Amino acid sequence: MGIRTILHYPDKRLREVGKRVEVVTPEIQKLVDDMAETMYAAPGVGLAATQIGVALAIFVIDTAADGEPSAFRVFINPEIVQKDGEITWNEGCLSFPEVHEEIDRAASVKVRAQDRDGKWFELEADDLLAVAIQHELDHLNGVLMIDHMGPLKKRIVHRQMQKRADEHASA
Repeated sequence: MGIRTILHYPDKRLREVGKRVEVVTPEIQKLVDDMAETMYAAPGVGLAATQIGVALAIFVIDTAADGEPSAFRVFINPEIVQKDGEITWNEGCLSFPEVHEEIDRAASVKVRAQDRDGKWFELEADDLLAVAIQHELDHLNGVLMIDHMGPLKKRIVHRQMQKRADEHASA
């Protein structure tokens, strides 16, 4: 396993749409393992393959609080088949370091996806897990946290992230 580099906004690769995984191969399973290691090292609650520059429809999530047993889940070729209610959640994102914003999402979702072994499953989720699924699925569709912000906040965050990118490029 290996820790991958997480892309930060405004990297254009974050806008790539994740392509369907036709067959879950040992290489895909290795990618999932790397994504898990990367997410835990960050540390984060979720990570989409597009956030590490791999344009495949895969994300991983673990919403367990510190000290709780792992709730690690793998989602390959995910799709939301049902949404209900509305919730506002203070979200962060590994591709937007130090940025948090209140974002409106569905309060509960039903998602259909494949696991690490390629087996299909359906999962009903609410609260943090539902928010995380929607956030990571947005990544796979090229939609970023900044796209859910109002115009003023969007400009402020864009400038902040551009400045950070410029500073890292010159370092």
